[in-house]
Amino acid sequence: MRALGPAVLSILLLAACSGQKAPDPLETRSAAPTASASVPADAPVILAFGDSLYAGYQLEAGQSYPAKLEAALNAAGVKARVINAGVSGDTTAAARQRLAFTLDNQPQKPALVMVGLGGNDMLRGLPPAQTRANLDAILAELKRRGIPAMLTGMLAAPNMGQDYVAAFNPIWPSLAKKYDAALVPFFLQPILAQPSLQLPDHLHPNAQGVDRIVAATEPAVVQALAKALHK
Repeated sequence: MRALGPAVLSILLLAACSGQKAPDPLETRSAAPTASASVPADAPVILAFGDSLYAGYQLEAGQSYPAKLEAALNAAGVKARVINAGVSGDTTAAARQRLAFTLDNQPQKPALVMVGLGGNDMLRGLPPAQTRANLDAILAELKRRGIPAMLTGMLAAPNMGQDYVAAFNPIWPSLAKKYDAALVPFFLQPILAQPSLQLPDHLHPNAQGVDRIVAATEPAVVQALAKALHK
């Protein structure tokens, strides 16, 4: 992975050292499936399975990443219904436990599952080996069910220590290669060092930040969806 610049390192350090606590695991906000009249009835489903960065932490309804991604895709002529299965505070272990229930209760089998997890593991200092094992199990289950996956990655704050960073950061590219999954290397890259795009906690995007992330990730999502539909 390419070395991070000073601005990236400083904002990650600020996020990890912020006086704001991370969302509590019991503070769940699983947004309802997006329902939009502009989405064609035959649109393939993208399931956004993740934590607060998908759930839309402290944002108004319709401002979450899945909601805005759905709007952007359909506005660009790419038919897709994006279901928000994000839960604030989720660790990879908690998400692993709810994966089967979430998939079993989808009215339509997803054409693609986006997996956005790991930030809470890092903020809690959980062992990277556990994070890797949980994400591996999630991807293995998706593969077993014949559902293509896309990973939106995370990076560790440098104050976690060199050993932690060295074990944590390669998890996403390594698993993407293992499972032939599409990869966004660092989901929060588009809002780094830009407080105007962040909530006061310096951890989550505000509505404008979500717009920036959608713009940055939409091409990769389009490519991953097209590949999934032609398998």
